Amino acid sequence: MKHGWWIVVLVMVLGCWDRQPATPESASGVEMVKATVTVGQDGMTAEQRNISDRLKEDNKVGSIKHLYVISAYSGQVIMYSTVRGKVTSGGKRLTPTNIAAMDGQYVGRAFAGISVNIGGREYRTEEVIQDDGTYGTSDAYLYWWDTKGIYHQHYVSGGQIVHVSSEPIAVKSVILNLEITDNP
Repeated sequence: MKHGWWIVVLVMVLGCWDRQPATPESASGVEMVKATVTVGQDGMTAEQRNISDRLKEDNKVGSIKHLYVISAYSGQVIMYSTVRGKVTSGGKRLTPTNIAAMDGQYVGRAFAGISVNIGGREYRTEEVIQDDGTYGTSDAYLYWWDTKGIYHQHYVSGGQIVHVSSEPIAVKSVILNLEITDNP
C-alpha cells in the first residue's frame, strides 16, 4: 500500500495527458473556427508576400521616395522632401536594446538568450533580429501598393499625417519644401 497512492496519481496524470484540449468557446456558446488559407504559386500568403515585397522595396539600391507631412486638420501639405532609400524609425537599432553579459551580470550559464557580439565582447539578448536586419521597434504604419504598383507608407500622429510614396503625388501647394533648388 506504500506505493499504491503513486499508482493512482500516475493514472490520474496520464489520464489528463490523454485528453484533447477543449475548443475555445465564447460566453454565448460560439466556438472558435479555423480558416483555410490558400497560398500563391510562390508558397506565400498575401500577407507574407506584402512583407517580402516591402522588404525588397525598402532595400532597392538607388531608390528615391517622396515624403509628405500633411495637416490632419486642413489636409494641407506642410512639408515635402525626397527620401534616398527609405524612411527609418528612430527606434530602430543595429544592436539589441537589452543585453546581459555572458557571465555574472544577472546571467548564469543556463540563460537561454541569443549570443551577440558587441565591441568584441559576447553578450546575451532575448531579442531576435528582425527581417530587415535590425533590432528595436518601429512606429506603427500602414503600407501598400496602388494599382500602378506605387508603394506607399502612411503614418498618423499628433495632428499630422506622414505619407511616403515611391512616386510623387500631386498636391496644391507645399508650405515647407526641403528640396534644394538651383538659384538662377
